[in-house]
Amino acid sequence: MTITLIADVLVGCLLVATIITCFVLTKRIERLKADEAGMRQTVGALIAATDTAERAIAGLKTTLGDCDRTLAERLQTAERYAADLAAQIEAGQVVMDRIGQIVSAATLVAPKAVEEKALMPGAANEATPISRLASAAQSAAAIRARAARRLEGQAA
Repeated sequence: MTITLIADVLVGCLLVATIITCFVLTKRIERLKADEAGMRQTVGALIAATDTAERAIAGLKTTLGDCDRTLAERLQTAERYAADLAAQIEAGQVVMDRIGQIVSAATLVAPKAVEEKALMPGAANEATPISRLASAAQSAAAIRARAARRLEGQAA
């Protein structure tokens, strides 16, 4: 009988240990299930964030394409303006050269004409066409000098 009693006590102790172990395992399973729910929420949030990022990337690609087209158009416009400006500068240079030739020719003719006019009686009171030509030539020379300084300032 003692052996049965010892066996019964031993079985009782093992049953208590089994119950305690089952209780601990039950608590762990509950925590794992709670963690699983949290993990599902985290995965759901990650999927939503991934979808949002994909939409944002698609929007950025569209915006990049628009920017590329706009930049290409602006570059073409700038190239046209640069070509127009170059043509206008060239035309201005031609005009300045012609003015220079006129000024040079006028300065050669003007002193001789002024001397001849000075020899004529009553010429001092009249505004002669030659003196007006000389005045125009001086004005043209001044304009040419200012334009040349302006071009040099733009080139620098």
